[in-house]
Amino acid sequence: MNDIRRSILWVVFGLSMVLIWDKWQIHNGQKPTFFPGTAPAVTAPAASTSTPAAADASLPVAADQAPVVNAAGQAPAGAPGAVAQRHEVRTDLFKLVFNSEGGSLIGAQLLKHAEATRQSKDQSVQPFTLLTQGGDHIYVAQTGLIGGGFPTHKTPMTLVGNPTALADGQNELQVRFESAEVGGIKLVKTYTLTRGRYDIVVQHEVQNLGGQAVTPQLYLQLVRDGSKLSSETPFYSTFTGPAVYTAEKKYQKVEFTDIEKNKADFIKSTSDGYVAMVQHYFATAWLLGDGVARENFARKVDNNLFAVGSITQLKAIEPGQGQSVQARLFVGPQEEKVLETIAPGLELVKDYGWLTILAKPLYWLLEKIHGYVANWGWAIVLLVVLIKAAFYWLNASAYRSMAKMKKINPRIMEMRERLKGNPQQMQQEMMKMYREEKVNPLGGCFPILVQIPVFIALYWVLLSSVEMRNAPWAAWITDLSSPDPFYILPLVMAVTTMIQTALNPLPPDPLQAKLMWLMPLMFSVMFFFFPSGLVLYWITNNVLTIAQQAFINKRMGVPLKFSMPKFT
Repeated sequence: MNDIRRSILWVVFGLSMVLIWDKWQIHNGQKPTFFPGTAPAVTAPAASTSTPAAADASLPVAADQAPVVNAAGQAPAGAPGAVAQRHEVRTDLFKLVFNSEGGSLIGAQLLKHAEATRQSKDQSVQPFTLLTQGGDHIYVAQTGLIGGGFPTHKTPMTLVGNPTALADGQNELQVRFESAEVGGIKLVKTYTLTRGRYDIVVQHEVQNLGGQAVTPQLYLQLVRDGSKLSSETPFYSTFTGPAVYTAEKKYQKVEFTDIEKNKADFIKSTSDGYVAMVQHYFATAWLLGDGVARENFARKVDNNLFAVGSITQLKAIEPGQGQSVQARLFVGPQEEKVLETIAPGLELVKDYGWLTILAKPLYWLLEKIHGYVANWGWAIVLLVVLIKAAFYWLNASAYRSMAKMKKINPRIMEMRERLKGNPQQMQQEMMKMYREEKVNPLGGCFPILVQIPVFIALYWVLLSSVEMRNAPWAAWITDLSSPDPFYILPLVMAVTTMIQTALNPLPPDPLQAKLMWLMPLMFSVMFFFFPSGLVLYWITNNVLTIAQQAFINKRMGVPLKFSMPKFT
């Protein structure tokens, strides 16, 4: 029987190693060796064509509206015909690229954030690119009119003036695009960039130059390919995709796969909130004013290309009259304090999941500590120290119970060997020993279970906080959001995990004892690919746990002897 259990254990261990190797192959852009079907299907966005049909496919569809095409399947007059021109504008926070085709925002570099790199002495100084249109990655912000043959994001527009940069002492810069008359309508789009702000005011002026009243609909959309970020590893994943926020249902994430299967579930009709496109550390969002009725949508635009947006109905515009609709476009990092000042609920794009109620106070405390030590690495260490101090007495209760179990463990093992042919008597004798020694076998579990949500919440805080990007700690750790380049921290993590396991009493069952040792070792393998900040947090927790457990064992007269099972 023991041979069978040992065989099963090694099969499980071997299979785990195979899975880890396959994940490593995928992480390095290679095909998996053993399970080819596990490779993620990442398809580059189809190159945009100049055909009218392809242009039409990117238009949103209102609830009561079909795509605007004529009987021949061609786009209306004013669809792209001229060569699009790009225009760059620079502020204290952005380097933006606008396209004269539709006056769309097709490029955004964040000057305060460097491109994520592997930790090395040669750190990249290139600013982080969020919005882009080119190569294998598409991520743009577009607006236009539907409900007739009106200007869309495919309509050629003219840049008014030549704004290039926010000058010293200048607080605002406006970038204005005007369309020609299309379907009797002229659309004027004005972007107002403000110093120190990641939200851009976008004013849409709709002028009726025709002879009949019109009732166009304004759409705002974010278009992105469905590819995951290259910085993620197989061992942890963050959400990438659309999100919708409303006062009714709060924050709702929408998976690309659900859009593709027409299973996306979110609030469609509302008069508040926002639509967003979210990825690790960064986000974009379209925000209309509260009280403005709108229809939210999420749809597949092309092969591996998706859009999320809102459509709002304008009032009837009489000939010679006009109407303005103002929106805001957020393009930037998920800095919690900044997001809270822009719009209600926008801070939720920094997603802590179901542990938000614990994660937000932990982030607040981490930020306060950083304000004193000015180093995010030491702030992590001090935060873990404070948490361990808060749970000191609860942990002490658990460790005392473990110490008692460790003290009587040799007697239990002797009794199991002596009564292995009589399981019923063995169980009775074991329970009697527990009563006599006043030991609760589960006494060490409950205090630890209580703390698990706190440490999971802290895990998500460290994984989600953009402040960790390119933040140094000490020595060779120059980026807390990237794995340790020399794997020193993961090795320390593995050693401390083994020491912590050795201080615990071995389970009476030999198979359970072996698993208790193997699982932490297998778990430690994942930390070789985790961000340094997360590994630092776990090492600090391990070291403090070892210190407290060793101290309690010594006070209770339990010899400092490491417990290890026999693997033969």
